[in-house]
Amino acid sequence: MYDECHSPRRSGTRLLRWLAQAGLASAVLVSGGCVTTGPLQWIRNGFKVGPNYCRPPVPVAEEWIEAKDSKVQSRPMQDWWQLFNDATLNSLIQTAYEQNVTLRVAGTRVLEARAQQAIAVGSIFPQTQQATGQYSRVALSHTTFNNPAQLAALSPTPAPPGALIGNYTSDWSGGFNLSWELDFWGRFRRNIESANANLDASVENYDDALVTLLADVATNYVQYRVAQQRIKIARANVKIQQDILALVEEQFQVGINKVTQLDVAQARTALAQTRSTIPALEIALGQANDTLCILLGIPPRDLGPELGSGPDLDTGPIPNMPTWVAAGVPADLLRRRPDVRSAERQVAAQSAQIGVAEADLYPAIFINGTLGYEASDLSKLFESRSFMGTITPNFKWNILNYGRIANNVRLQEARTQELIATYQNRVLTAAREAQTALRSFLRSQEQAAELARSVQAAAAATQIGVRQYKAGTVPFNTVFNLETTQVQQEDNLAVAQGNIAFNLIAVYRALGGGWEFRLHENCAASPRMDAPGPTEVPLASGPEQLPAPTATEPK
Repeated sequence: MYDECHSPRRSGTRLLRWLAQAGLASAVLVSGGCVTTGPLQWIRNGFKVGPNYCRPPVPVAEEWIEAKDSKVQSRPMQDWWQLFNDATLNSLIQTAYEQNVTLRVAGTRVLEARAQQAIAVGSIFPQTQQATGQYSRVALSHTTFNNPAQLAALSPTPAPPGALIGNYTSDWSGGFNLSWELDFWGRFRRNIESANANLDASVENYDDALVTLLADVATNYVQYRVAQQRIKIARANVKIQQDILALVEEQFQVGINKVTQLDVAQARTALAQTRSTIPALEIALGQANDTLCILLGIPPRDLGPELGSGPDLDTGPIPNMPTWVAAGVPADLLRRRPDVRSAERQVAAQSAQIGVAEADLYPAIFINGTLGYEASDLSKLFESRSFMGTITPNFKWNILNYGRIANNVRLQEARTQELIATYQNRVLTAAREAQTALRSFLRSQEQAAELARSVQAAAAATQIGVRQYKAGTVPFNTVFNLETTQVQQEDNLAVAQGNIAFNLIAVYRALGGGWEFRLHENCAASPRMDAPGPTEVPLASGPEQLPAPTATEPK
């Protein structure tokens, strides 16, 4: 017999009807201005709607303004704090890396992003997969019309032997069902791209937290040493001024050199003024101490026994201060600074959301299926005759919502443009921070050198003034002024020497130096460090070890 359903004429008619419907749908989308990805672009994008990401352009200078200075050198900046040649600072850095709580928070956010990325990857497979089982017992009323018991009693034909006819029925069922939305337009693959970029951004945020932590530890350590040095200078001057006050009081009592009560008052004023600076310096010392404790992940306590009394008076607060800096070129900021890399990764994550939003313009294609067994008797549930199954391909299309969907696409595009501008501004800000710190480092060395000469001259002038005062050739007012100048210049020198260290730390912070510390910290435990590609490195996080962010070299 001829099967009309499979005739060539009927098949051709169906094909023409399908093409006409598809053409009509395409015309509706195009006329509504909703299509942003054409067919050829969709194919070139790997069967995904939305734009493929490329890194936005950024303005970067060719070299630093001070690039010709001999102190600006091109050297590796890894573990820059070791340039200070200070074992105590190295120990503080290690402890902070292992115990800092803020760094641990950043590490847990990497774990969150990694879990989100795994969720996004899982969405590309059947989204719903369920094993089901059910038992039901149904009792029908005997007083309703056409219930089974009544029909059996009124039937002229007796029921077959063994037939179960009544108002009570049982039903046993068990099986498996799934629902799978095919990634025809790339919605789920774009989500995976976005999740991957967010994971990268979380790793960069961890590295940025590490850069900040190392710089903060070094900065507060220098603040501690500078406060110690300034206290020593103040106490040394207090001792000198106490001796001069004793001399003036003695000469006043015996009437030598026409010493007056005013001279005694000036000597006491100078002594009290110098003494008054010590409590303020002790407050600064305590603040640096307490901040270091928090950075080390411990409650505030006196770190004096561990940090020691600091260098002697005849040296600076940081004796082994480097006079040069490894700065590289401004373009290195794109590769080195974690916050810049994080901003770029956020652009990539948001760019993928354009494709996710655009996929809503097109029909979503599903495959639904169920496999299982059903029987009224549990003993017959798994017989071959009890097998049941369904497969239901279908689609869902959000029609007449093109204004809302198209505006959502525009929203994602605008957010992407916003993040591009944020990224470009972050690059400019990073360049400014590095340039400012670099200039300050170089100029603070010049300032400290001039202040050192000024201190030597002030100390010599004070000694001469004291000798001439003892000889009666100059009044005490001259000695008072010389003493005040010496104290101020010595304190200014200690501050300037500390500023050299502060500015050097600021340079390396601005250049993004120090995040590599996590790459080699567990090198012995990670033999894959020399292998190309991503490497898993544990994050130090106190008593428990958090899984680390993927240790990838910035591109």
